[in-house]
Amino acid sequence: MVVDSASSMAETEQRLVQAIEAAGLKVAARIDHEANAKRVDQALPPTVLLLFGNPKTGTPLIQQRRTMGIDLPLKILIWEEEGHVKLAYNDPFYLARRHGVENAAVLTQVEKALRGFADAATKQ
Repeated sequence: MVVDSASSMAETEQRLVQAIEAAGLKVAARIDHEANAKRVDQALPPTVLLLFGNPKTGTPLIQQRRTMGIDLPLKILIWEEEGHVKLAYNDPFYLARRHGVENAAVLTQVEKALRGFADAATKQ
């Protein structure tokens, strides 16, 4: 899913982190692709990947199919493109199909949470 943000890169990221933390989740990692590109003398517009999750939700999915661990914790990418900020995340039902996981109740909760985080981060 890709969502356009009405805010700056910094504000979109700040709002996203606040929404994630307000839901009781923890940001496990922040990867700054722009900074990494600079380290190897390459250019990349602002691009940040946040990894976050809740082991209570993710562990049963990984127990069901160990390969889910490659896509968990969840990730949201924020980037700037031609003066516009965008946010993207994988549809959890896509991830379930990819790994052969069946747990519609949890997946529906995860999808709703991701949509809520994206809305909180991108709306003014």
